Amino acid sequence: MKIIRKVGHLRQLMADAKDSGKMVGLVPTMGALHDGHISLVDRARKENDVVVVSVFVNPTQFNNAEDLATYPRTEEADCRKLDGAGVDFVFIPSVEEVYPEPDTRQFNLGDVAAVMEGAMRPGHFNGVAQVVSKLFEMVKPTKAYFGEKDFQQIAVIRRMVELEGFNLEIVDCPICREPDGLAMSSRNTRLTTEQREVAPVIHNVLSKSLDWAKTHSLDQTRRYVVDEINSAPYMEVEYYEIVNPRTMQPLAVWSDAPDGVAVGCVTAYCGKVRLIDNIKYIL
Repeated sequence: MKIIRKVGHLRQLMADAKDSGKMVGLVPTMGALHDGHISLVDRARKENDVVVVSVFVNPTQFNNAEDLATYPRTEEADCRKLDGAGVDFVFIPSVEEVYPEPDTRQFNLGDVAAVMEGAMRPGHFNGVAQVVSKLFEMVKPTKAYFGEKDFQQIAVIRRMVELEGFNLEIVDCPICREPDGLAMSSRNTRLTTEQREVAPVIHNVLSKSLDWAKTHSLDQTRRYVVDEINSAPYMEVEYYEIVNPRTMQPLAVWSDAPDGVAVGCVTAYCGKVRLIDNIKYIL
């Protein structure tokens, strides 16, 4: 495994791979890697000749300075995991390398970016579009891999790809969970022991809501999830929306779900740690 820190070096290696007719898989990450990230790498390894993983904490997608400052950075451990997973190249640039000049681009991401995370974190998705578009332009991957825990983000990235005309396939991969159901996340390491014991309530309640939804309205189901999670210590729901999985727009009634599929997206604080998760309702 080679560690690459310069954009010029990365471009040359990727050009060589493309000239050799090789398929290139890209897994963009912000580091602090866990088994969920490695599952993306495993999928990329099976489907491509060359696997590139980027490790970059992107400042333009943080609208909270404290969140950026406290985001875990574990480069040495990350590299050990990636080497063990058979990654060919890991790209670990500095902020100055990715943004030699301020990126002032504003993407017309539309409705998919206007709700939920987009509403709660102004500018977040534009920052995601900035960095991912830069990575796509540098690597020119055949396929790029993203985890479904960030369900709305995948829709935003698909919109950015459409806007920019990138020729690649976006591959969305299932959420990886701890044995107790908590969605794997780099932020989980910031939970106290007591909070870590409570946090699985998010997935547990979402799972119970699947049966609840069979005999209750969409609005009743939404309120059930919020009330049940909020009843646990340390927990406070920021939002829970049941949305159209194509447009990310909140649904009013179950019958509005396209092809009988709706997705419930939740963000909740466990203490000061912001956790996200989602679940599919098959109606």
